[in-house]
Amino acid sequence: MTGEFDAHERRMWTGAAKAYAGSFAALCAATAGPLLDAAGVRDGARVLDVGTGPGTIAVAALARGAGVVAVDAEPSMVELAAANAPGADVRHGVLPELPFPDGSFDAVVANFVVNHVEDPWAVLTELRRVARPGGRLAVTVWHATANEAMSLFNQALDEAGVVRPSYPAPMSFARTAEGLRGLLDQAGLDEVAGSELAWTHREDPEVWWSGPAGGVAGIGRVLSEQTPEMYARVKAAYDKLAAERLDGDGLIGLPAVAVLASGRC
Repeated sequence: MTGEFDAHERRMWTGAAKAYAGSFAALCAATAGPLLDAAGVRDGARVLDVGTGPGTIAVAALARGAGVVAVDAEPSMVELAAANAPGADVRHGVLPELPFPDGSFDAVVANFVVNHVEDPWAVLTELRRVARPGGRLAVTVWHATANEAMSLFNQALDEAGVVRPSYPAPMSFARTAEGLRGLLDQAGLDEVAGSELAWTHREDPEVWWSGPAGGVAGIGRVLSEQTPEMYARVKAAYDKLAAERLDGDGLIGLPAVAVLASGRC
């Protein structure tokens, strides 16, 4: 079943694969190693990468010698992931239902996916279903308050005087290590563990801007709905703020904090 928030997410990501791959994907790739470690992905393991996007996690799992199946709800992401991860079986799949029998995989991973679904508990329950008994599940989400990677865009919107529209909201959970562990507990996993992952993403300001400029994610949706005049005001505010953060190498530092949780199925 697809609710109002899930439908909103589908619209938001339509056709966004290339813009995402050229902007925010590098930020999200930073958690690939810890995520696969937490899921116990190793040579010979059968892995499901849910919400694969451009295939970043699928590529990393293939490099470990795993057999990889990857799914995404957005057709442009499926096409791009298949090109980037030719050794993986990449398919279209829409949560909260997956087209696989019970116990199909040794490990199931979802990198920044649970924060993009209407019912996180239902999704985690489905991910547990397709993992074999004794297999592992690992997921990441952005931290609710400590993550500042997107703050530059929000500051620019505020300085330009953009009034945020009201969008559908998902079911709420605490986006902390404790909150995500609690969701995995509720979904029936054992030996649940959680932690925070912190790093600074360094990027060219124009590359970073290309994400929302290309309509990527919620910030891109907001920007796409502005008049040309307001768009220009936001860009001018962004350029000013980015210039204040520039280091000697011409890059900006973007502090990021993610939450990782994993358990045994």
